Amino acid sequence: MFDATPQQAQVPIHAEADHPKIKPARVGILLANLGTPDATDYWSMRRYLNEFLSDKRVIDYSPWIWQPLLQLIILSKRPFSSGAAYKSIWNEEANESPLMTITKQQTEGLRQRMHEQYGDQVLVDFCMRYGNPSTKSKVREMVEAGCRKILFFPLYPHYAGATSATANDQFFRALMEEKWQPVSRVVQPYFDRPSYIEALAQSIETAYGALENRPDILVCSYHGVPKRYLLEGDPYHCQCQKTTRLLRERLGWDETEITTTFQSRFGPEEWLKPYTVEEVARLAEDGKKRIAVCAPAFSADCIETLEEINEEIRESFEEAGGEEFTYIPCLNDDAAHLDALAETISDNLRGWLG
Repeated sequence: MFDATPQQAQVPIHAEADHPKIKPARVGILLANLGTPDATDYWSMRRYLNEFLSDKRVIDYSPWIWQPLLQLIILSKRPFSSGAAYKSIWNEEANESPLMTITKQQTEGLRQRMHEQYGDQVLVDFCMRYGNPSTKSKVREMVEAGCRKILFFPLYPHYAGATSATANDQFFRALMEEKWQPVSRVVQPYFDRPSYIEALAQSIETAYGALENRPDILVCSYHGVPKRYLLEGDPYHCQCQKTTRLLRERLGWDETEITTTFQSRFGPEEWLKPYTVEEVARLAEDGKKRIAVCAPAFSADCIETLEEINEEIRESFEEAGGEEFTYIPCLNDDAAHLDALAETISDNLRGWLG
């Protein structure tokens, strides 16, 4: 929850006495991430998965075909397997998913940085596209707190219709319900921002420096999307490839020391290739016995990194003969990462604040 407004709402000067009180104008900075179930039980998982998999940005099949399949088959089974996966990584102490814990830490770190720069002129908070806290509820809170301008920041380095666009859609839907609609801006993807690449490179160098044996190759595993999306104009694939290239150039590595793959395939159609789970097995079979894996498309560790990469993909590599598997965590609340995000926010506040 963001800080309370420092001044009380007042009736505007020269207004009639019965004029509604108005709070001092401030700028809201609303961070957004994918979302998380509230718990790992069947019904919590079903609610979350239903909202997520009913989003036409995520699954764009005809609802006449998709919804019966989703409601009658997928949601009768998947909440059990997904709940077990979440339970294996759940933050039991805080009773929340790691994504929620890390997003809170990121928000607090950015709140401190923004307040050091702008003082009480800004409010910093976060929302989730799916689950809680909802985008609608946080927009409402910001408007009630006097935010006449809101900077909306989807925490995805790369643009994809199934991530950035659907987060923006939900933000715009929330704005549609406001009587006094705040002026708004949306932060563009930061996949090639030098400070982001630098933070990513530093995390790789730190991880490599702590290993006894240098990995034979670094696998940059990005969340996948159907190949059809690329052919329909989604720039995600190209942005991911550019991040890997910029990271390699910053590290000063040869092309044989780093590769790009895509994970989390769902459904029968072809997705972006190579698939991480298959590629790590091929690397092991080709003699790459030591590999490291990072996930540049994720701003925070989550089910796709902590469970899928560090468990399923690791298992695929080891079963194919791999010997040393190193997962390099997401940037999370690393200081260099938060500095890069704060820099991005400040650039997008130009003309609004100093």
